[in-house]
Amino acid sequence: MGSQGGDPTIVPTPLRNHLITRSQNPADLLNAATRLFGGSIATSPLDELCGGDHELRGVAAHGFAVGYFASPLDVRVASAGCRNRGSYFVNIGVSGAISASCGDLRATLDETTAGVANPGDTQELRPLRGRRTRFLGLRIDAALVDQEFAALTGHPPVSTVRFDFALDLANPKGRAVRLLVRSLLEQLDSGDPLFQHAELQRSQLRCLVTALLLAQPHSHTGELHDGPQPGHPRSLRAALAFIEANLAEHISLGGIAGAAGCSPRTLSSAFRGRLGLSPMSYVRNLRLDRIREDILASSDPVGTIAYRWGVSHLGRFAGEYRDRFAELPSDTAARR
Repeated sequence: MGSQGGDPTIVPTPLRNHLITRSQNPADLLNAATRLFGGSIATSPLDELCGGDHELRGVAAHGFAVGYFASPLDVRVASAGCRNRGSYFVNIGVSGAISASCGDLRATLDETTAGVANPGDTQELRPLRGRRTRFLGLRIDAALVDQEFAALTGHPPVSTVRFDFALDLANPKGRAVRLLVRSLLEQLDSGDPLFQHAELQRSQLRCLVTALLLAQPHSHTGELHDGPQPGHPRSLRAALAFIEANLAEHISLGGIAGAAGCSPRTLSSAFRGRLGLSPMSYVRNLRLDRIREDILASSDPVGTIAYRWGVSHLGRFAGEYRDRFAELPSDTAARR
């Protein structure tokens, strides 16, 4: 994929410094993929486990994970459908091609056609024989799609955004998505510590999700038909920024309202009207999301991670975590 959009190659060797597994045992690939995507998928072979070389490189970070797969294995990939922990998956060919199906929908995924799976979808991916098939799988948190939709329209989606399956990367809008994927990969491969900064990665991912919402038809496209609408009001943006900056500290409703320059009642009304939940529920959910990411990304004890993010009551925390993710923190830690 060159700068002018003529070359469809994403990058020659994506995620070259992030090898997870290289094996002739396909079970190693399936297990590594489950770990990379944080348990948000269940994978199973469609036919008998085949031999050959199976390679996975990948990176998991806040709000997303991306994997580079090189394997001849036919697989079924089922994603979690719970709204609070669901994920979208975008599959893009690097070389070769994949016959992909999602329900009754079918597409051939290659350098010019990607596939977008929604939370709860089950995909069947069959690499076409002949050339060694290599593709990228990008996982995006459903919460991030909701947030960027709200930023575009001024309100969260009333139901899950469901994208059309086949994404044309050759048309102008699709090329913009492809360019942002390439930029994200180059950032992850960069040896410059600047590009490893979490906020830069989040900013890059937000741009990619916004482009996906504007480029690919989906169940709420009509609300974006006239282009981006006014986003959050200044007070709400200030509140969200305050929460983000102080998430590991004790946060009160009064403290958020003070940072936003409005009364607690006005703030609560803005949160419920724009985001569909109270300010303190937003804080709790965001804190739980960050704790889950850290549990999967480190070997630290669960209690240590929870305290690091401002949790003071581990018993209550475990119950809230189970309510949000349908599993206990210890279950998440067991998959590390």
